[in-house]
Amino acid sequence: MDAAPRAFAELPRDPELGVPVPFACGTTGYGGPRDGAAPSGRVLDARRVTQCALSRVCGVCGAGLGRPIAFLGSRAETDRNAFHFPPAHLDCAEALLSAYAGASGAVLGQTEPVEAWVLVTTPAFEYVRATSEDLDRRPTFQPISILDERVAG
Repeated sequence: MDAAPRAFAELPRDPELGVPVPFACGTTGYGGPRDGAAPSGRVLDARRVTQCALSRVCGVCGAGLGRPIAFLGSRAETDRNAFHFPPAHLDCAEALLSAYAGASGAVLGQTEPVEAWVLVTTPAFEYVRATSEDLDRRPTFQPISILDERVAG
């Protein structure tokens, strides 16, 4: 298994995008994506997403979470109160958004490009697995209450 947690500056780089690959997207040394390709900042690694939820670790660096907890996502995810990218430390989420500001296309588990990222903080969250009736079969993270919400870019 690869070293986790990792400082943001030590995260592996996505060869296509040139940005850091967060813990939730998989890293080399832990198998990376199931197809054997290099880890990418475009897709989430389902194993890591579950690990973030059950072990309460940051989706960016892999270290244990404190409070407040940050979530980043699209306006639609914010409006639904259901995020696909795992919880993160506030500093890690801000650093990740800054690094991905110029990235093209869908990144960080989104199915389409995000015009403006929203960053919300919360004291706690629920991890919700999709049911057979759900159109989107990916699990979500649902903040129990919003402490702060801001558009990040």
